[in-house]
Amino acid sequence: MTLTVRVVSPDKTVWDATAEEVILPSTTGQLGILSGHAPLLTALDTAVMRVRPSQKSDWVAIALMGGFAEVENDEVTILVNGAERGESIDLEQARSAYTEAEARVNQVQGGNRQEQIQATQALKRARARFQAAGGMA
Repeated sequence: MTLTVRVVSPDKTVWDATAEEVILPSTTGQLGILSGHAPLLTALDTAVMRVRPSQKSDWVAIALMGGFAEVENDEVTILVNGAERGESIDLEQARSAYTEAEARVNQVQGGNRQEQIQATQALKRARARFQAAGGMA
């Protein structure tokens, strides 16, 4: 049995294919989804989801920028604010963005609360892109 997986962002469909397994970054932790999973609706964190298209293939990493996932009748529908497949992300650019975001978080500590929140969100986005591209952050 397989799952039908769709990852949809406001500007494009990032993934629309079958898969054997999906690992979702929910706001309460990682969720593994296999065929026959109970119905589920969950909020997603800004992090990396992983999809395994078939038993013999490698995992595909997709950076998600927060959203929601619904699982029902072997269909996984993921609606997100933004998403990028790992293979389309330049590793060195992602590493640089992550380093800059880390520096900004360290810079605004003890400062304005709004700036801290924005810097932390930027760091989460940069970390997700870096990890999806194959970096180990």
